[in-house]
Amino acid sequence: MTTIFFATDIHGSDICWSKFLNAGKFYGADQLILGGDMTGKAVVPFIHQGGLNYRVTLLEQAFEITNEDEMTDMRKKVRSRGYYPYLTNPDEIKELEKDPALVSKIFLQEVLKVVQQWMELAEKKLAGTGMKIYCCPGNDDMDEVDDIIRESRVVELAEGNVTMLASGHEMIASGWSNITPWATHREEGEDQLAVRYEAMISQLKNPATSIFNIHVPPHKSGLDEAPELDKDLRPVLAGNSMIPVGSTALRKAIEKTQPLLSLHGHIHEGRGSTRIGKTLVINPGSMYEQGTLLGAIIKLGKNKVDNYVLTTG
Repeated sequence: MTTIFFATDIHGSDICWSKFLNAGKFYGADQLILGGDMTGKAVVPFIHQGGLNYRVTLLEQAFEITNEDEMTDMRKKVRSRGYYPYLTNPDEIKELEKDPALVSKIFLQEVLKVVQQWMELAEKKLAGTGMKIYCCPGNDDMDEVDDIIRESRVVELAEGNVTMLASGHEMIASGWSNITPWATHREEGEDQLAVRYEAMISQLKNPATSIFNIHVPPHKSGLDEAPELDKDLRPVLAGNSMIPVGSTALRKAIEKTQPLLSLHGHIHEGRGSTRIGKTLVINPGSMYEQGTLLGAIIKLGKNKVDNYVLTTG
């Protein structure tokens, strides 16, 4: 029997990454799998006001920093939510307001800096333990993230591959999603997703004992319910109208292949589990902004899922 710990959608949160690295020891897991959306969503400017003074606006609340301790605390607060602190000045802010391309360049720079730090922390914490992380960046993650992961000795990039886990189970993985309203980095139509999935599934030697690690959940699984949006991307009925937004191509692939286990994320509110035929389907959800790591512990036998539990930590 082997034990997997799966988490997803940590969106740049230092706290969640640290908890994830500790999850193997804490939960007694043999293998760690990280689903998509590793990176955060925004840079937060720390605007220099002279001397040790900086002004920061976080979640529409203004903060005044006047000493090094306050700077350290504010940096930690920003990073715990998955955002990226960026020291700047009023003159640069004016330039950035006129040049969106420069803003994007700075954002990419800060994102990749943190991903590199995360890989170094993983190697420091897991070196000599035999523990390995199987990682698959999601639709919110830039392509450049993959290049950094490839250089890691303890984090294995699983995107697009059939990976043989230490437990002997084959795993296919993809962070690509169906089309979203936000035109993210890795999204495409259902026809293209179907081709992507089939390219991996066709390589499986034993589909019935395989694991799917696919960022987007299957359509109408109960794990893909998200607030309906109007044409201006505002929630319908104040967010009380929920609709399924998962992948139809993935649903068909699961129904046809019937893998042992299918792991998903993408829809943070979609926490739960269900079955599609013989396949156990799990979305642990995400609460990264609160610094809470949601996950799933799954105990696998050779040909079955012995048991599982959703975790909060």
